Amino acid sequence: MKTRGAIIKAVGQDWEVVDLELGEPNDHEVLIEVHASGLCHSDAHLTDGDLQVELPFVGGHEGAGIVRKVGAQVTRVAVGDHVCTSFIPVCGVCKWCTTGRSNLCKNGYLMEQGKSMDGTYRFSYGGEGLGALCRLGTFADHIVCSEQQAIKIDDDIPLDVACLVSCGVATGFGAAVNVAEVKPGDVVLIVGMGGVGVNAVQGAAAAGAAHVVVVDPVESKRERAGQFGATATFATVAEALPYIHERTEWQGTDATIITVDRAMGDIIAEAFRTVAKSGSCVLVALGPDTEIIPIHPQELQTMSRSLKGVMFGDCNPIADIPSLLAQYKAGKLKLDELVTTRYALDDINQGFVDMKSGKNIRGVLVHDHAAA
Repeated sequence: MKTRGAIIKAVGQDWEVVDLELGEPNDHEVLIEVHASGLCHSDAHLTDGDLQVELPFVGGHEGAGIVRKVGAQVTRVAVGDHVCTSFIPVCGVCKWCTTGRSNLCKNGYLMEQGKSMDGTYRFSYGGEGLGALCRLGTFADHIVCSEQQAIKIDDDIPLDVACLVSCGVATGFGAAVNVAEVKPGDVVLIVGMGGVGVNAVQGAAAAGAAHVVVVDPVESKRERAGQFGATATFATVAEALPYIHERTEWQGTDATIITVDRAMGDIIAEAFRTVAKSGSCVLVALGPDTEIIPIHPQELQTMSRSLKGVMFGDCNPIADIPSLLAQYKAGKLKLDELVTTRYALDDINQGFVDMKSGKNIRGVLVHDHAAA
C-alpha cells in the first residue's frame, strides 16, 4: 500500500514528507494506522548525525494508533485495537524478559538499522528499501511492525496524548522511580526539562521527594516546572548548587537525572559532581559518540557514587504503558499538560524548530486520519 511519511535523506537536512510504499505484515506483524507521534529529541539526533543510520530513513518512534491488519499468527492484538508503539520489542521468553528486564529484550538487537526482525524492509521509496527508527517509523501515516512492539491500550484514551507514554513519559518517570530509586524525603536534581525531563520531575514528585530541583536555561520551561512537581528552578547547575547545599548540609543530591537535549561530556561531569555519597547520577540523554566524560576514578570510588545508564526508564512496556495510562485516567499523571503544540505532518520541520528553540515541552504530530 501507499502511505505518506517524513524521511531524512542527509544529515543536516530538513525532514521531507514523501509518498512511501509499505509492505504487508508477515505472520507475526501488524499494520497500524498511526494517529499521533511525539516529536522526541531522539528523532533530532538523526538529523544532527548523533545517531548514525543508513539514509534515507523514516523517523518517529513515540506513536499511538489503531490496528488495521494482523498477520496470521498474531495473538497479542486484534484488528481495531488501540495501541501504543513500543520502541523496544518484548519477546517474553529471552533472558532479559524472563528476569523482569524486558526493556533490554534481545529482540532489540540491530533495531538501530531500521529493518524488520526478519532482516527485510517494510518501507520503500523510489524502489529502494528504507529503514525506520526503532523498526517503527511513526512519522508515517501507517506502519508495519512486530506484534511485540504493539501495546494494547484502552479505547477511551486520546491517542494524541497516549503516544507520549511510548517513550518520553515512561523513560522520564522510570528514570526517577526505577533507576534513581527516589525515596520519600530525597533531594533530586533534574537537568533539562524537555519531554523526558518533565516526566522525571513527575516521577520524583510521585515517589515523595522532598525537593525536586529543575535546571533548564529556558525561562518558560522553568515557569511551568512547578505544575509538574518541581520545588525550585534554576537556569544553570551552578546557580542550583547553593540551594542544594543548604538543604543537604553540603552533602549533595540523592539523585541527579540528566535529560538535556544533547549529553555532552562536560555537562555529564558537572551533573555527576552534584551527587552525594552513595547517590546516583542517571544519564538519560543521548549525545555524540565522540564525547568523553571527564570524571576521575576517585570521584566514583571514594564517594561510592554511581553513574547509571537507562533504557526506557527500566520499564516493562507491556505492563508499564497501561499502568501509566491508568494513572493518567485516575488524575495522578499529567499528560494533556505536556503537549505544547500539535502539528500536521507537513509542518514537521516547524515542530523540530520549536523543540530546539525551547518553545515546546512536547510537540505532537497529528496524522490526517486522527479524527476518523
